[in-house]
Amino acid sequence: MDWELVFTVRDALGRPLFGEAEMIGGKNGLNRAIRWVHVLESASFDSLIHGEEMILTTGMGVSVDLPSSLSFMQNLIDKNAACLCIELGAYFSRIPQEMIDLANKHDFPLIIFTRTVRFVDITLDLHSLIINRHHRMLQELESISREFHRLTLTSQGTIKVLQLLCKSTRTQIVYLQPQGKPLFFPAVPPEEQTPLLNFFDSFSEEMEGLQPDAAPYLREYGHKTAALKPVGALDQTWAYILMICRHKPQEFDCLLLDSASLSIAQELLRTRYMEERKLFSENLWVDELVGGRIEDDNRVKGLAGPDFNIVNELPYRVCLIEIENPRDVKWNSSENEWESITFHLSLILRSIFEKYSLRPLITLKNNRLTVIALDIQSKLPGKLRLQQALDALQHIRSDEKLKDLQLVIGVSKSRKGLRHAHAGYQEAVQALSLYSCYQKPVLFYEELGVFQLLLNLNDGSTLENFIRSYLGPLIDHDQSKGSELLLTLRVFLDHDGSKQIAARSLFIVRQSLYYRLDKITELLGEDFMLPENRISIQVALRAYQLLYPDKLTLPSSRSAQL
Repeated sequence: MDWELVFTVRDALGRPLFGEAEMIGGKNGLNRAIRWVHVLESASFDSLIHGEEMILTTGMGVSVDLPSSLSFMQNLIDKNAACLCIELGAYFSRIPQEMIDLANKHDFPLIIFTRTVRFVDITLDLHSLIINRHHRMLQELESISREFHRLTLTSQGTIKVLQLLCKSTRTQIVYLQPQGKPLFFPAVPPEEQTPLLNFFDSFSEEMEGLQPDAAPYLREYGHKTAALKPVGALDQTWAYILMICRHKPQEFDCLLLDSASLSIAQELLRTRYMEERKLFSENLWVDELVGGRIEDDNRVKGLAGPDFNIVNELPYRVCLIEIENPRDVKWNSSENEWESITFHLSLILRSIFEKYSLRPLITLKNNRLTVIALDIQSKLPGKLRLQQALDALQHIRSDEKLKDLQLVIGVSKSRKGLRHAHAGYQEAVQALSLYSCYQKPVLFYEELGVFQLLLNLNDGSTLENFIRSYLGPLIDHDQSKGSELLLTLRVFLDHDGSKQIAARSLFIVRQSLYYRLDKITELLGEDFMLPENRISIQVALRAYQLLYPDKLTLPSSRSAQL
């Protein structure tokens, strides 16, 4: 950065109005930045200053005694004031040595006026200079930001942006990617790289929640200050820029760091879009694979490419993601808009899955994304990581085009061997089909319980006959009387026969529940709660729920019906 754009204590002392001023303490703080000038005559100023202000005072209200004066000055130091200027006179005839020592200890400039000065003249003079320099800073910032953007449209744009950032801020820049060699601007010898990389690794856990649009993260690095900025988009972080400053980063430094991060993120996003389009065309064979049209290993090997042997040994799950638009939002041009939406979603999905050590093979058909999620191995179990990835996908709302979408996801069991992907796809389809029964946005096949069996028996008559055998009297009573005995029985059994919980879940009083249970006993027989009968009845209820999911929906708060 052009340091003439930052107004410092040194610059202020060079102004004519400071011609007879004397700096008596904190001389090592001459390069402290001044953002504003403030006249302060009160010892209570907690909410009056924000930091980097030049404080002008005569001492009225703060020179009662030495402890009060030291407390006032310490408070200014804690609030990061730029310096303190005291006019000697009625309130301070001289400056106590203790105040000078405190100023020297913190490199906090302590300046005195031996003659009366007009504070209003000082504020007018310095404010005009500060505003002018701030305007020049914004002009330079805009100019450099435009150059960042232009550079990202050229070959090796990211490297050129980082070089310009290094030159403009006069700092050490380190560019770090999860997969890739770190880049240093200017270049540093290997023995100096290691401490920087170890420093970055030391607070990697603290960066977990740091979003790309957040302010740079500041941390002390020896006698220097490090500013860390994530690079990414769509709620995903793809890289980090580490800026090592010999001084505390100024506003200009942080704004340039933000601008460089945004420009690089835009280039990475463009690159990922192109890679996603290429992968989409290359992965057309995935649709044939999950559709069961490829069963021969040799053909799969030819389509999957040279890393087939590795991929084929990896455990995987098939995820079927159905994209819904619950608010029926109308897009401008359906075909182009839909392609843009699915590309956004595919791009985000790939980034999230890779974060959780999952390699996705993606194919799209109508409003469904089919993903073969290959487990690249990690310390955490594969199902847990996949669950975390799918949960993260559900909460992506950074893009206007995605915020109205609802994702419903069915997931197969874990298996190996790509030629078995069709079986996994069928499991994912079955899991997805039970969304109306479970009302869960993500459903794993192994969580279906008895539904796994019932789905295979759903041939049009087997389940109907089974349901009639055990629940026929209740079904007929509900249809003729408008009662809810079937729902009552399901809730009662699902809560292990707890009448209190069942009544609360059904929003009815206990007496109403007793009446319903007596009626159920009358229709099904006294032995319906015996273990063998109870198991059969619960399976029949699940079968009925499978065929008629809307009829066994729990009430919200409506009145009970008999």
